[in-house]
Amino acid sequence: MSLQIELEHYRNALIVRLTGELDHHTADTVKARMEEAILRGHSAHIILSLKNLTFMDSSGLGVILGRYKQITGRGGKMVVCDVNASVYRLFEMSGLFKILSIQENERQAIQSLEVVS
Repeated sequence: MSLQIELEHYRNALIVRLTGELDHHTADTVKARMEEAILRGHSAHIILSLKNLTFMDSSGLGVILGRYKQITGRGGKMVVCDVNASVYRLFEMSGLFKILSIQENERQAIQSLEVVS
């Protein structure tokens, strides 16, 4: 299965919705699309919606960690939401939840960032 990337600018946040598999085959594409959207959209924060992400490996973790460093380096925050059980375990084992905020859904993620116009 491949990966679909949906990017939406909502106020001062970039919402990234991933569908499919985030692995070594798709990681570079996700990285490039997110970097471009962050810079072009002047986004202060990232919301990563993983509701339809069926698989992720260490390459995916690297992409997420890299964008986390990029956005926090600009004073922003990253929130992850709608994480399924297998991806949740990967996040937990990697320790990413020690630095990333997790919310149940996009609405709560937006509220947690207090996203403004």
